[in-house]
Amino acid sequence: MAILKNQTKWEDLYYYRKTVVLYQMTVVFCRRFLPKFGDRTVDQMVQAARSGKQNIVEGLADGVTSTEMELKLLNVARASIKELKEDYLDYLTAHSLVRWEAGHPRYDALLGFCRSHNDLVDYEPHFEKWSDEEVANCAVTLCHMVDKMLTTTLEKKEKDFTENGGIRERMTAERLGRRQTQNEEIAALKAEVERLKAKLKAAGLEP
Repeated sequence: MAILKNQTKWEDLYYYRKTVVLYQMTVVFCRRFLPKFGDRTVDQMVQAARSGKQNIVEGLADGVTSTEMELKLLNVARASIKELKEDYLDYLTAHSLVRWEAGHPRYDALLGFCRSHNDLVDYEPHFEKWSDEEVANCAVTLCHMVDKMLTTTLEKKEKDFTENGGIRERMTAERLGRRQTQNEEIAALKAEVERLKAKLKAAGLEP
């Protein structure tokens, strides 16, 4: 039984790659559309975007030895992404801009784009061209997708933890398994000794 879990390669995960986009998008959005000084929203949005990305990395790295810490940090990442989504929604409301939802003429195209594109290279060319309404709606859509994917991941990991336990349980099972093997080996040796004794006795060579 393996004690340590295999390291998840987070660079391959869609939800991590989308958080990389969200962080860079948010940095540019704040520079272009929010005041350079005196607005705490800038720091809050950038930090929420960074927290979402970094806590995924830290959570999956810690998951090698601690499922509990992995779950905690992935939950922090999800909370940060939800906070970021609210900031973008608040911006749309505060500036009398439209949130693109089902029925909006650009909603389906945006949804399709965000579903099929996961990497910064796909979005970065638009950062300086899109309007604040376009960027904010794209960010809201990405936040929603990341939230859903993280929720699914957390449910799977929580189920695995409930069924198989964490590192302590794996270490205990490994120790018990080794002890069982040792006991079986000792029992086999004792049986062999008794067999040899019986053989010697039958040959009249019993000491």
